[in-house]
Amino acid sequence: MTREFFESGTSVHVTVVSIEKGRILDVITKEKRGYNAIKVGFGKIKNSKLTKQMKGVFTKKSTEPKKILKEFRVNNIADYKEGNEIGLEVFKDQKFVDVTGKTIGKGFAGVIKRHHFASQRATHGVSVSHRAHGSTGQNQDPGRVFKGKKMAGHLGDKFRTIQNLEIIKSDPERNLMFIKGSIPGSKNSTVLIQKTAKNFTKETTLEKTIKITKSLTQQTPKKNEEKKPVNK
Repeated sequence: MTREFFESGTSVHVTVVSIEKGRILDVITKEKRGYNAIKVGFGKIKNSKLTKQMKGVFTKKSTEPKKILKEFRVNNIADYKEGNEIGLEVFKDQKFVDVTGKTIGKGFAGVIKRHHFASQRATHGVSVSHRAHGSTGQNQDPGRVFKGKKMAGHLGDKFRTIQNLEIIKSDPERNLMFIKGSIPGSKNSTVLIQKTAKNFTKETTLEKTIKITKSLTQQTPKKNEEKKPVNK
């Protein structure tokens, strides 16, 4: 993570993501499977780590082996051809994206850290149960703990998606994307960036700063205004 400065002087915290180019391995048509999609391969992997089946797949496609295979649904298949590479240019006209990643694993955690429970009183008779979660079950009927009850357990290490994250800027030469705020996952981890699933209208940070600067310039009076003579 780092920060980006606008001309107005405002700073925005951003996460720098390196976008790796993917190769289109297969074009799936609606007649073949019922929907239009493309299968894209990302990342490098050694041949020794591949199974015989996967070696056959890559030799048939006559491409280098890929570590991650992902399928994306598309509207128009004519824009994509098997063997072509796609990268940062896919998000050329996008202002917001959805980012999916595996959150940082934090081990076994109590309910205060995991579910933000309030702790019990530190005095007045509370003994050995300051950070306990309290009662979990009910009476004799139903006489069990319901599934999904918030309790202590494994915190993190789960796939999570953060929607509508703003793209502050892109660097096509170095294949870098600067996303506002934080994203799930630790450093050097793999994340999935997609176009926004929700249709919404929202101003970007740059548009907001331009509005603020315009309003400030309109409010401030000009210093070198000539005083008009007044006839007495």
